[in-house]
Formats: sequence, structure tokens, C-alpha cells
Amino acid sequence: MTSSILVTGGTGTLGGHVVPLLRAAGHDVRILSRNARPAADGIDHVTGDLLKGEGVEAALDGAETVLHLAGGPKGDDEATRNLVRAASRAGVRHLVHISVIGADRVPLAWMRTKLESERAVADSGIPWTTLRAAQFHDLALTMVEKMAKLPVFPVPGGLRLQPVDSREVAARLVELTLGAPSGLVPDLTGPHVHGLADLARPYLRLRGRRRPMLPVRIPGKAGRAYRAGANLTLQGAEEGKRTWEEFLAERLGQGA
Repeated sequence: MTSSILVTGGTGTLGGHVVPLLRAAGHDVRILSRNARPAADGIDHVTGDLLKGEGVEAALDGAETVLHLAGGPKGDDEATRNLVRAASRAGVRHLVHISVIGADRVPLAWMRTKLESERAVADSGIPWTTLRAAQFHDLALTMVEKMAKLPVFPVPGGLRLQPVDSREVAARLVELTLGAPSGLVPDLTGPHVHGLADLARPYLRLRGRRRPMLPVRIPGKAGRAYRAGANLTLQGAEEGKRTWEEFLAERLGQGA
């Protein structure tokens, strides 16, 4: 077996795809998570909390490569700074980080924490790689499901998304993790740009539902940024192959 790789957020959606791929490539994997789990099949779990800085040094012991997937609704910047400080002391040789397209362009508090996380990684002194990805199909589905529960489906005018399959993001991250540090690499998007109504229609059809669609306007600077496509990468991105319709067909168990 080769050296151990520490994965933060290894029990989440993305981690659930990444960890088996790393194991298949012959690597021992250590996962830093807030909940204790037994070690199994070359996967070691270390209990800790990045936001509090607890358990991070123990998780990094002996790991030369770190794949930072952990994220939440707030505090990502502080959590990443805690990880970076500990990783620098531990002599980590490659720090790989997943971020989001638009982190440097969309004026939302959560996006600012993602951008500050990117800066913490880039300024760490550790050789690094950062991949910005579009919204996962899984997240787009969650959003559509919630809106479809309303009697009228709200459609923010000008909002477009490039949803990408989380398995394709995982495969790209594993490739980057096992390669040389590369800095900020090309963004990864899905194969198509969709308005929210475009995402909703095949979902509603598969569910056998009908909803009137109501145009709404996203206010303020964030609305202007989304209408300008600040959350998109229309040129120079790598594109996944799996479409939204294919994802829905698999997830919902029917042909789209």
C-alpha cells in the first residue's frame, strides 16, 4: 500500500465517491469526521472538528496528502485556516481543495467564505491544487424538490445553472490528488446550462405533477451577479458528460 491520504468531509456526498476510488488506487485513507466510526477496509476514521480545531493534528499524523472536501453553511474559511495551519506543521506535501464556481464573483456571504478558504490554501506555503466545480446534480435536485412542494413553482429570472455529476467531480479530484500540485485548475461544469424551469420540467414530469411557474426576481447585488452569469464558466472549463436528465432517470428510477 502507498502512503495514507487524509480526506476531510469523507462521509459526505462527494466523499462517498472519492474514498472508494482512492482505495481502488491502492491508498490507505483516513477520514476526519465529527462522529466516531470504526476502521474498516483500509479506511481509518479520526474524530475531530475543523471549525474548533479539535483532532486535526492527530488526523494529519503521517499523512503526506490532504484532500479537503469538508464544508458547511458557514465557517468554511475558519475551518480551512485551522486545517492549513495544522497541515503546515505536519509537513503535508500536497493539499487538494474543492471550491465552487463563482466564489470570486458572486457577492454572497457563503461564497466569500469559499473564496477565503481558497486564499488560505494558496497562501499556506504547502504545494496545493484547487478545483472549482459547479453545483452538483444532487444539490440541484434538492432545490427542485423543495420548490415543487409549493403550490406555485418560483422561477428566478436570469438564474442559470451548470449542474455536474458528483461522481465526475470525484473522479477528477482523485486524479488531481494522485498527481502533482497544480494550483488553480480549470473549472469543472456539467455539459449544459439550464434555467431553473428547465431543471423543473423533467422532474415534474417524472413525478407526475403539474405546477404553474411564477417568475420572480432575485434582489440586490446577488441578483445582478446571477443574471450576469457570475456563477457560470462558459469558456475554458472542463465539462462532465452526465446530463441532468440522465441523473434524474437514474435517481427517480424512470426514463426521462
